[in-house]
This record gives sequence, C-alpha cells and structure tokens, in this order.
Amino acid sequence: MTARKKKTEPAFAPILDWFAVNRPLAASELQFLSPYQLIVAVILSAQCTDKRVNLTTPALFARYPDIAALAAATPEEVYTLIKSISYPNSKAKHLVEMARKVVSDYGGEVPRDIDALMTLPGVGRKTANVVTSVLYDAPVIAVDTHVFRVAHRLGLSDGRTPLAVERDLEAGIPADIRPKAHHWLILHGRYVCTARAPKCTECGLTPYCRHYAEAR
Repeated sequence: MTARKKKTEPAFAPILDWFAVNRPLAASELQFLSPYQLIVAVILSAQCTDKRVNLTTPALFARYPDIAALAAATPEEVYTLIKSISYPNSKAKHLVEMARKVVSDYGGEVPRDIDALMTLPGVGRKTANVVTSVLYDAPVIAVDTHVFRVAHRLGLSDGRTPLAVERDLEAGIPADIRPKAHHWLILHGRYVCTARAPKCTECGLTPYCRHYAEAR
C-alpha cells in the first residue's frame, strides 16, 4: 500500500515575519484625502493601474470636490474626465450611481460596514474590503489578482475563488496585521512576484515559496 503524502502546512509565520522586517511601511499607493476620494479611486482601479488612477483623479476631484457634487453629475460628464481609465463608460455610470445612493441612503457619508458598502453600485467585496481596511483598519483581506497569485505561489491558499483565498488568508493571518498584510501581498505581486517572469532571484521569500520549489 502506497503511503499518502503528508500535506504541507502553509508557512504563514515566517512569511509574515519576513514582510514585517523587510516591508514595514507598506501602504496603499492610491492617492486620496477622504473616504469619498478613496472609494472613487478604488472603483477606478479595477483592472487598471494605481499609477493611471492617480494621474486621473486630481482633475476629477477638482471638478467634483465631494460626493454631493459627484451625485449631481451625469455619467457623460464624468466620462470626459476618466476616459483614459479602463472601462470608462461603466465606471462613470457606477461612480454617479454610487454617489447618488450614498447621498440618498447614507446621508452623504461613505458607510463603514462591508455589507452596506456592497449595496453601492460598482462596489464588490474586494472594493468594500479595501475601503474598510485602508480607512478603518478592518481585519479583512481584499483579494485582487495580485493577492490571489501570490497566495497560491507561496502556498498560503489553494482556493479556487477570491472568497476562498480570502478565507484561507484570514484564517492564517492575525487580525491585527491583516490591513498591512493586504498591502504586503499586493505590492509583492505588483513588483516582485509578477504574473510573467517573477523576480525570484530578487525575492527573499524563496525559502518558503511553493512555486519556487516546484520550478527548480
């Protein structure tokens, strides 16, 4: 009878320790000054780089300085200011509808609750998690394509959906460091553990990385 191979437990502790020592100042690269500006920036960042969003939002916020101003706009007007962003038509529509719902249902204040945030047009679970994590240090992990990829390569999750990966990461990462860990994983995926040609020779996590071990 062939012995079954023992499943390797995810190496959360050494990976988190490495990030804490080597990436202590990780934070969102989106530029914002208020909850209103952050939720707009996060909606715009879907399938778009933070760099492009940061180039686009100054003119948008100058034209619509608060959520009431955005709620009074039309999607066509917003489109002219965000047309360099991916999917500008749908995002312009979502931004205006989001602003109108925040004004009508939440008194003009971006809600702090994830479930409430997810009732807003253009706001899915990832966006809601980002907003609450960045603004309020909520103990959640937002799973975008970078986090999904890095979690799999490091062996922290085998989940097949973003929600499954989110649950695995939240089970393995202490609540008090999840907001920072979210940025650790995103930035690592953005600059080191890239989708194509990951920079393994520059990565300090290779001793714990499943992808690196399997590729050798």
